[in-house]
Amino acid sequence: MPIYEYTCAQCAHQFEEIVLGREEAVTCPKCGSGKTQKLMSRCRSKLGGSEPVGAGTVPSGGGCTGCSGGSCASCG
Repeated sequence: MPIYEYTCAQCAHQFEEIVLGREEAVTCPKCGSGKTQKLMSRCRSKLGGSEPVGAGTVPSGGGCTGCSGGSCASCG
């Protein structure tokens, strides 16, 4: 079940919501307004090495941490 971040156009409250369906209407939990907008979430993950990789960055080497070609069996 995906969790999305929203902001309310009426009261500017930012909140998270579990959304089961793509077309499900999301109302603000603070003021009850239906004028909400989905926000672009920022995420971070760790890919093999010691440095975290954030949105918009590419790990060095072009492949997995085991090789630099990106076509070995461990890259999947």
